[in-house]
Amino acid sequence: MEIKDLYKLYLQYPSIKTDTRQVVKGDLFFALKGPTFNGNHFAKQAIDAGAAYAVIDEELNFADEKLIKTNDVLVTLQQLAKYHREQFTIPFIAITGSNGKTTTKELVHEVLSSSYKTYTTEGNLNNHIGVPLTILKIKSDAEIAVIEMGANHQKEIEGYCLYALPTHGLITNLGKAHLEGFGGIEGVRKGKGELFNFLKANNGTAFVNNDDNYIKQISAGIKNIITYGTSEGSVAGKTISSSSFLEVEITKGANIRAIKTQLVGQYNLPNVLAAVTIGKHFNVPDEKIKMGIENYTPSNSRSQLIKQGTNTIILDAYNANPASMKAAIENFASMQGQNKILLIGSMMELGEESEKEHNDLIKLIDRFQWSNVILVGDNFKNIKHSYLHFDDSAKAKTWLTDQHLQHSHLLIKGSRSMQMEKVLELD
Repeated sequence: MEIKDLYKLYLQYPSIKTDTRQVVKGDLFFALKGPTFNGNHFAKQAIDAGAAYAVIDEELNFADEKLIKTNDVLVTLQQLAKYHREQFTIPFIAITGSNGKTTTKELVHEVLSSSYKTYTTEGNLNNHIGVPLTILKIKSDAEIAVIEMGANHQKEIEGYCLYALPTHGLITNLGKAHLEGFGGIEGVRKGKGELFNFLKANNGTAFVNNDDNYIKQISAGIKNIITYGTSEGSVAGKTISSSSFLEVEITKGANIRAIKTQLVGQYNLPNVLAAVTIGKHFNVPDEKIKMGIENYTPSNSRSQLIKQGTNTIILDAYNANPASMKAAIENFASMQGQNKILLIGSMMELGEESEKEHNDLIKLIDRFQWSNVILVGDNFKNIKHSYLHFDDSAKAKTWLTDQHLQHSHLLIKGSRSMQMEKVLELD
């Protein structure tokens, strides 16, 4: 079946599902495959659940007029997303980076949706499956789309751009994340920089952090550049306070005094400035920019400030790499509070750099005074340190429960696979 013909079916049945447990009547089911699953095996289940059609790429032991056979279901999904994308002439803003891309995306969405019908990536569906699914959820009433792009190897962002076709782009920062897949920090820079390469080649617009020399460098050659930063740029701002929630003053580019965010940490300042800059570019009124940013509440273990009895907890356990770990620990050390406790999980996907980066993390922790430090995961086993160590978050949770803490401040952070948020779960 040609993509244009499949698109006609999609217009009749615009709800796409890849999990048969979520299929309802009238859905299009795409039988995706992975290392541990094969959606083709569940095509009949999807049809029985009411799917209008099931897109497959293997011969099955049953025939049904609702089966659509393709060479590769994933490629078909991406091609369908591109065809859908090509029906729009609205701005498509792509956001990538090593740290802060989801927070920035959410802030930008809050700001833009105050004035435009804005569609954006749900949660962190920012990979080779999530990006096309996000595009295919955009309806005809869309005025702006904001697409988050995650990547752990080179050429990945380049691939997303070929069907997301961004008109605008932002790289939050470039740090030591997914070093194993990217092949080192230069690989990270090349991989994330693929977004700017696309904008250069397609007369796009880039939002560039003027405080980041490397991002400024790789943006050279883009025809339309809009800058922001702490001193120079179309928009400039500074931190007023970060003792609990971050408070920001916009000093240039917008008539906004103080923005009282619900974000933890001065490291979120560039994310706030990016949202202000994009809002100004699209003529969102200053008061709506301020309100949008102030209304955003982080969730899903991303820099959440939690009050639990007399204890104050910063839960930042969605992900971790050397740069984000350093920023979180330094911010926590600078915050007012007594009885400060670190619960730190391993950083993953660092490849050959892992031992060095975990050693450096210990040195960073050593610089400050803590009531207690708990290290979790195998990456700390062979590193010399004087702190408590547990194999997993379940054992760390047992330790934490036994302490019966009062009037304490805790930072909980680690890579996603460490599931550090579980130390707070009630039995």
